[in-house]
Amino acid sequence: MKEKSLNKMIKGIIFDLDGTILDTLDDLFYSTNYALEQYNLKIRSYEEIRSFVGNGVRVLIEKAVGVNYQHLVEDVLKTFKTHYQAHSFDHIRYYKYIEDVLKELNKQEIKLSVVTNKFDAAAQEIINKYFPNIFDVVLGETKELNRKPHPDMCNYVLNKLGLKNSEVIYIGDSEVDLETAKNANLKCISCSWGFRTKDELLSSGANVIIDNPLEILKMIKK
Repeated sequence: MKEKSLNKMIKGIIFDLDGTILDTLDDLFYSTNYALEQYNLKIRSYEEIRSFVGNGVRVLIEKAVGVNYQHLVEDVLKTFKTHYQAHSFDHIRYYKYIEDVLKELNKQEIKLSVVTNKFDAAAQEIINKYFPNIFDVVLGETKELNRKPHPDMCNYVLNKLGLKNSEVIYIGDSEVDLETAKNANLKCISCSWGFRTKDELLSSGANVIIDNPLEILKMIKK
């Protein structure tokens, strides 16, 4: 999609995690199906898991177990969490160029944050391992704040960093991220390398889509 320039006053960027800065889908796929197997439930395909991700692990499991087995959600979710905590690093991958882009943004003194519907403990552990000393704020799902697409988490980051909505952009890979940015009154960049296709992003209302993390640097001009 044609590149659009952004306001030169951008001082912060909020990134989604899964599908945006790290490819975590394989581990989510294996842990979900492991949990389903323990309760003799239908195994889900890779594409199904891809489509279920974005609204947090509870929604992932609710969709994975199916409408006839919602009474098993709590048990399956507990099994999923235990397995995922032990295996969340097994197949995780950097997206090409993302690490270099984040380091360059740091050099430009842009405040970087992660806002994800992944449960907070896992988010903190993953970011500490793969991006130490890169992000100013990392926020996963907690009981204290409504998860995305509610604006609570983004508003928390803005307050924490002392930044205005007009000074921050949001970058994510899904319809949840688009809705989150809209609800938080943030400019949004959608990335096509994640868990949704470009056509899916366009159908969800994306109007700025990038195909390569390096495009972020071209759009953020200091």
